[in-house]
Amino acid sequence: MFKASVLALSLLAPLAASLPLPASAAVDIGVAIRIPPPAPRYEVAPPPRPGFVWVPGYWAWRGNQHVWIGGTWVAGRPGYVYNHPRWVERNGQWYFTTGHWARHDKDRDGVPNARDSDRDGDGVPNWVDRHPNSNGR
Repeated sequence: MFKASVLALSLLAPLAASLPLPASAAVDIGVAIRIPPPAPRYEVAPPPRPGFVWVPGYWAWRGNQHVWIGGTWVAGRPGYVYNHPRWVERNGQWYFTTGHWARHDKDRDGVPNARDSDRDGDGVPNWVDRHPNSNGR
């Protein structure tokens, strides 16, 4: 029974990783590292492709090191904007946020405008900021 469960999980795990995220899900992978990502690599963006958005490459954290993930096309979603994967530094720690779609996100910070708020102006929305009032505002 145990072997069958392990086999089933090993077959389903790759499928779960490829499932799309909800429209406005900014996912902080929960890794706090002290090593900043290297400078982005230069990539030539291919010509526009109708119905798709080009996502430039980015540095991911894998196996205790930064690994370059090359750019790719993602299918467009009318009424949404795509927020690219990014690293954010907070208090000497680096946090990674996955790429994601956001509805009506004029400032492209990954938070729909209806819930967008950043009291301390550090670029981290209050709902994920551990210290949303760090500059005394």
